Amino acid sequence: MSVANGSPYDENNIFARILRGEIPAKKVYEDDYAFAFHDINPQAPVHVLVIPKGPYVSMADFTANASDALVSGFFRAVGEVARQLGLEEDGYRILANAGINSHQEVPHLHVHIFAGRPLGPMLSRGM
Repeated sequence: MSVANGSPYDENNIFARILRGEIPAKKVYEDDYAFAFHDINPQAPVHVLVIPKGPYVSMADFTANASDALVSGFFRAVGEVARQLGLEEDGYRILANAGINSHQEVPHLHVHIFAGRPLGPMLSRGM
């Protein structure tokens, strides 16, 4: 079982439930390693989430505990989603939050793909 910050993976988080088909999602892409779908509260004209097929809380958890095939397949899926959506020419941003200070809202590793307009600076400069 994956653990992050001392807490075990929550099998009932929304992304785990989406992977099990208990909650619908507007699918963009799926393979043996990943599932990609449109965010229900988009922060850009294109806002897609890509999640690995497995119980991983964060990037650190994922890269420490997933098989090499899953890690490789997941990152290939992120690239494939960007290609299929035609995001290469104008550009896109990939973001993965981990933990409280990053404002991770769902305790399942997920990568956001943002595109469709100029996105501005990556972080606010205020401290």
